[in-house]
Amino acid sequence: MGNSNTALNFGAGPAKLPREVLQEVQAELLSYQDSGMSIMEMSHRSAEYSKINKDAQQSIRELLKVPDNYRILFMQGGGVGAFAAVAMNLINRTGTADYAVTGTWSASAVKEAQKYGKVNLVFPKADKPGSIPDQSTWNCDPNASYLYYCDNETVDGVEFPEIPSNPFNVPLVADMSSSIMTKRVDVSKFGVIFGGAQKNIGPAGVVFVIIREDLLGKPMDICPSVMNFTHIDKCNSVHNTPATLSVYIMEKVLRWITANGGVEGMEKQSFAKSDLLYKTIANSNQFYSSPIDENVRSRINIPFRVGGVNGNEELEALFLEKAEKLKMYQLKGHRSVGGMRASLYNAVSIEDVNSLVKFMLEFQKLHAV
Repeated sequence: MGNSNTALNFGAGPAKLPREVLQEVQAELLSYQDSGMSIMEMSHRSAEYSKINKDAQQSIRELLKVPDNYRILFMQGGGVGAFAAVAMNLINRTGTADYAVTGTWSASAVKEAQKYGKVNLVFPKADKPGSIPDQSTWNCDPNASYLYYCDNETVDGVEFPEIPSNPFNVPLVADMSSSIMTKRVDVSKFGVIFGGAQKNIGPAGVVFVIIREDLLGKPMDICPSVMNFTHIDKCNSVHNTPATLSVYIMEKVLRWITANGGVEGMEKQSFAKSDLLYKTIANSNQFYSSPIDENVRSRINIPFRVGGVNGNEELEALFLEKAEKLKMYQLKGHRSVGGMRASLYNAVSIEDVNSLVKFMLEFQKLHAV
């Protein structure tokens, strides 16, 4: 990782995959387990794929210490498809759901949920982006079918520092697309945890769903079978042809996480990487700046401006140009917020972050007024 022949990928997703995993995939691509066939050519009902599917589920269960009364599903449709699936599978209980909107993706989830029931926003849209209102101010509905939040907003760089309080003990639903396997989490506090794999645990194409068993069996009549959690569970995630290559690679990434200290090891690395970058920003005399409230700053997706608190677009364009010459890619912030963004997912090494910090310090030395 981080050698002169390797790009330093700070993209928000699809994101960097462990090099060891890619090499293993490369070695097996033409003939999986001496079968003479690629995994891409095998039946999803074959013994080989059935084992991959089972092993991937088991790795998630072991890494996150998932209790026995939870099921693990693999689906397609990406995070946006899951926004609709969550509502169609859960909102039927009371017809209403609570949503905490802290950024782009939770706002997108609301738009999907509103098609299927009544949505209550537990706090109004923030006056200033990059913050989470104190939970004592949240207006939760005791009649809600569930309370939904996005654990880490990839666009906005906002992360919940802890699991939100749940005053009425309704099922808690979390989008953990970008934070899964980066920190320990008490799964027993949740009704559903879901996310796209393409940030921390695999390539694009597969969505994981961890769901408590008592929440199965109550989908809306209009819920398509490919989004029906109950049906997907009964079919062990092979109702139709799944994204077999994506699940195969994900299973290897999960084994890589296990071999590299598990979730605890990833968490330790995550805090070390983000601390290094935030300290560089803080010590830059405002040449670099973070627009996010300090108590909710993401460890995983770090937006920052170059050339002052509000950024200098000319300097930011130059920053990206110089970074790419050093093979540091995908540092441009999301089009809706501008500036820079460094995504520090599990496969991004501390050496990668050290290289970025070294460049940032040199760039500041040359261009700070």
